[in-house]
Amino acid sequence: MTMGKKAVRSGLPGLMVAVVIFVSGCATLDARDGDEEFQLRMRTTREPAIPREAPESVAPVAAPPAVESLVLLPAPRFVKYESGVHAPGSLEPRIDMRPDVMPHAQGYILSIRPAQILITARDPEGAFYARQTLNQLARQFEGTGKLPAVHIEDWPDFPNRGVMLDVSRDKVPTMDTLYQLVDLFASMKYNQLQLYTEHTFAYPGHEVVWRDASPMTAEEIRALDAYCRERFIELVPNQNSFGHMHRWLRHDAYKHLGETPTAPDLCPVHPGSIELLRDLYASLLPNFSSGQFNVGCDETFSLGRGCSKEAVDRLGKGRVYLNFLKQIHALVREHGRTMQFWGDIILEYPELIPELPDHIIAMEWGYEANHPFARRGSRFAASGIPFYVCPGTSSWNSLLSRTDNALENLRLAARNGLDNGAIGYLVTDWGDNGHWQFAPVSFVPFAYGAAVSWAYDANVGLDLARAADVHVFLDRAGMMARAAMDLGSAHARTGCLRGNSTVYYGLLMHALQGDPRTGYLNGMSADGIRNARTQIENALARMDASSMDRDDADLIKSEFGVNARMALFALRLGEERLKTGGGTSQLPQPVRRELADELARIIEAYQPLWLARNRSGGLADSVARMQNVIDVLSR
Repeated sequence: MTMGKKAVRSGLPGLMVAVVIFVSGCATLDARDGDEEFQLRMRTTREPAIPREAPESVAPVAAPPAVESLVLLPAPRFVKYESGVHAPGSLEPRIDMRPDVMPHAQGYILSIRPAQILITARDPEGAFYARQTLNQLARQFEGTGKLPAVHIEDWPDFPNRGVMLDVSRDKVPTMDTLYQLVDLFASMKYNQLQLYTEHTFAYPGHEVVWRDASPMTAEEIRALDAYCRERFIELVPNQNSFGHMHRWLRHDAYKHLGETPTAPDLCPVHPGSIELLRDLYASLLPNFSSGQFNVGCDETFSLGRGCSKEAVDRLGKGRVYLNFLKQIHALVREHGRTMQFWGDIILEYPELIPELPDHIIAMEWGYEANHPFARRGSRFAASGIPFYVCPGTSSWNSLLSRTDNALENLRLAARNGLDNGAIGYLVTDWGDNGHWQFAPVSFVPFAYGAAVSWAYDANVGLDLARAADVHVFLDRAGMMARAAMDLGSAHARTGCLRGNSTVYYGLLMHALQGDPRTGYLNGMSADGIRNARTQIENALARMDASSMDRDDADLIKSEFGVNARMALFALRLGEERLKTGGGTSQLPQPVRRELADELARIIEAYQPLWLARNRSGGLADSVARMQNVIDVLSR
């Protein structure tokens, strides 16, 4: 019998995750079996933390919690505790690879008995996920010297469960931040990650595009890819390849490739467009081990208005779009990858869906609580096109998230995805309009997306606030997650509800002028503003009372605090505008001066918090959007 044990820092501040490999003979995984891949992928590339003392040398200081109080994230599909029965916390698990016992891919059985912990898994992924569950149980029994006697059987609904982080809308995370997020996602049993890219990869020969963006380098991608693999996460390359190319097309060297001189879309009939993509893919894709590639191709709003007008008039807009998509697909296949693409445009031409080529996956996205995932996904299913459902965190354009919208959007995507045979579930976390929200604003939506994509029926009624407090915020006071959720729902108290946005962004960006009772700000009232302010202040007070066992606990509170200050500033601005019935520049001069000074102080607090988790590139662009409000106030 051979046994190895390594305790490692997960990368999440304050969170210790013990990665333990137990191998033995017979039916268990044995080092002599030569399963080098499993052993490699159970290791870590980060510096190991100082191992804790062996549990048997530490006298228990706490009574074991009641099994009724335990919470897991995601909740397993079958769990049965034996009340009052425990195992020593010093036990190490034995791992059996038994596909005959656990027939479901990525599935596991975790059995904790007084004398033994046994993990029975179909594959190495299942064994890894069993370890995450065991770690979560150990966290709740910390200091007791015990573990609960339990039998768990578990496997995922969706084989592919991922998160997409927007690293192009100004905010490129540091490598440490990315490692921390990967550890968080792995602990929640996500198995894919994408970094949404427009211009933030350091493409050789295209320095003019990315030089001020603090881009990801090839070496960093390779390091992150390896880190992900060791945690059974597939780092899927992502490069938008049709629309959203404005960061390229604004430069003289690329302007001729645009649909129009000011459009953000490549011209699909210009031969230089596909050659540019050929060059980009040749630099990007060798750094990834994934067999997939998301090429974007969403929101091509200017198609047919310029360079491609003649082709669109002759063939139709849908046909021109599909022809270019097929050219891109051919490039992707040259690299041996399966192509993912956003499905919004081809869905406008459902008669063309059957013409999509093989080795392709449609990404059906939508971010509102009533998005028609069922109707749209069924169109791909009817044509035999594999597809993912892609909801979102609702954190962008919000400052503090849109909690109710996010949770229903995430739930609806999972339910309708399962009903229509989706092969994957991707939680998107965008950064539109300056990426003002800080990362922890998305933690609760990440947790719920992980839960409902793993086992919908077991998690649709999950006590999400408690699960996130215990396993994400590590808050012993049980305050943080509910406070975060309440911050995210406060905007609705104003009476102004906007799709894909909040009243705060209307006041700070989209509706700086005009009557504040109409248009973008319709529904906003003085009473509603007071109600929203009270809810924000109450939630902040509860956050102050939280007790997070994380190294970045103070940072998280500061991040929520500054986002809340921005929201409160917006509410004050709205309140003043309701008094005058006019635009921001029409406020009395003393009020404008006071508001401008307050926003300047917010910017001063915002900048170091940005740099705590992210690179400097893009910060100036983000701050410039706030500075625009100061400029209007100072006129």
